[in-house]
Order: sequence, then C-alpha cells, then structure tokens
Amino acid sequence: MGAYLLRRLVALVPTALGVSVLVFVLMHLIPGTVVDQIIGTEARVSDDARQAIRGFFGLDQPLHIQYLRWLGGVLHGDFGQSWRSGLPVSRLILDRLGVTLELGGGALLVALLVGLPLGTVSAVWENTPLDHVARVGSLFSLSVPIFWQAAMLLLVLSLEFHWVPPAEFMTLSRDPLANFEQMVLPMFVLGTGVAAQVMRMTRSTLLDVLRQDYVRTARAKGATEWLVVRRHAFANALIPILTVVGVQVGYLLGGAVVTEQVFTLPGIGRLVLEGVQERDYPLVQGTILFIALLFMLTNLLTDLLYAYLDPRVKYR
Repeated sequence: MGAYLLRRLVALVPTALGVSVLVFVLMHLIPGTVVDQIIGTEARVSDDARQAIRGFFGLDQPLHIQYLRWLGGVLHGDFGQSWRSGLPVSRLILDRLGVTLELGGGALLVALLVGLPLGTVSAVWENTPLDHVARVGSLFSLSVPIFWQAAMLLLVLSLEFHWVPPAEFMTLSRDPLANFEQMVLPMFVLGTGVAAQVMRMTRSTLLDVLRQDYVRTARAKGATEWLVVRRHAFANALIPILTVVGVQVGYLLGGAVVTEQVFTLPGIGRLVLEGVQERDYPLVQGTILFIALLFMLTNLLTDLLYAYLDPRVKYR
C-alpha cells in the first residue's frame, strides 16, 4: 500500500504541471489585462505610463518567463499575491475554503440521501411505475443546467413566497440556523445533478448484482428481499458507486462556481469569477490549481477506499 501511495503521489506531479500550463495559457488568452481594467477604456494614458504599469505587474516579460516565475513561487508554497487586493492568494483561498467545503459536503450528502435510496428502490422494483418515475426524474435532473435550476428556484421563491437570500453571509459558527437557511437551497440545487448520477449507477449496478448466482442462493435459503439487497447485493455494488461519487466531486467543485454566484455565497467559486472579471492572473491561476489538486487528492482517496471496502482489491 505504501509503495502504491508513493507512486500515485508522484503521478500527480505531471498532472498538476499540465493543469498549471493550461490555466496559465487560458488566462492570457482572455481579451484584456489588469492594465486595461485599471486604466479603463475611455482614459487617455500615454504609452510610457501604460508600459510602466505593465512592467509593475510583470506583463512586459515573455510568457514563458512569467510562467516560470509563477511556477517557481508555487513550488515554494507561494501562490503569489492578488493584483487587486494585494493579499496572498493562499490566504484568500483559505478564507473562502470553508464555504465551498460546506456547500460541496452538503450537496454530496443530498446526492447520497436521494440517489442511493432511489437507485435501490428502482432496481428492486424494476420496470414498475416507481422505477419509471425515478428514471425520468434523474434524466430531467441531468438535463437541467445548474444556473437555470437555481435561477428558477429563486424566481419562484421570491415571487410566490417573497423570500430572497440574505445579503450578509452567516458562517456556521456565528449563526447555525441562519447559515442553514442560506445553504440548504444551494446544497439542494448542486446536489440534485449528482443525485441523478448516483441513482442511475446504483440502479444499474444493483440490477447486475441481483442476477448473480449467490443472490439467487440467498433467496432460495429463505432470506427476505431487503436482507438480500442490504447484506449481499449492496455491499458488492459499492465499488462502481464509489467511483461515480469520486468523479462527481469535480462536478461539485465546478458547479460551486455557478451556485455561489447565483446565491451570493463567498466561496472559492465566486472568488474565481471575481478574479476572471478583474483579470487577476495570480488569483485565478492559484485558485484553479488549488481546486485541481483538491480534486486529484479526492480521486486518490477514492482509490484507497476501494481496498477498505473490498478485501479483494490489493495494491502493491
């Protein structure tokens, strides 16, 4: 296990390097720079002044020099400083990390509480009206974009119930009840898409397991259907389900960008959008790289859980 873990950690290095190159290049392909944001479109500034500002931010250097300087700082644990606020990017990330983790964790909990029972019931009562309703509902959830679902939910709540999200965010430690009121809807919106994926994978995996010989043997011995599903079938269906859950963490992190913006939550996703709008290269590059590393570590943790859940899985 130790050798496998070491190999996986080493394998993360080229992946993270590729992500850093991709993020750096894409950010510099966006029209406009922080200089244009500061000066504005109508201001009359001499070329010398403009070049001086570019030099202050290091934009007068070749792209490969800019990248190597930024990468060198990252390798030393320095994600740089935000051009707009002047604060360290790592500090800005940590200040907002709690909100995103709470949102993602709550959304994942919603996905499991909805997806696992629906998938199980749908598999046990295959081709019944309940199965058809669950499958159509999951298909609808997968087809509806997060931003549309969030916008429609806010529209209905504001028009019919005269409720809008509070302008000031309340942390869990400051006011748990107000925090729950603010977070429950974003968690639900973000979790429904993952719930649909979990439901469909649970259904398809259980259907395959329920047709195995050892399940038929358990039924022949007089075991009740739910005992067969809980003790024999579900345990052997966990690996594919866990795989889907691990992959969907990336969906949760990506969906947090839209969800936090719609519900005005001060998380990492909203931090990325603010950085893109302001052309704050260090902020966006450092935040996206951090999110990518978080996703890769989550996938590694998922692989390690395989061996814990299934004794047949051995890593060497």
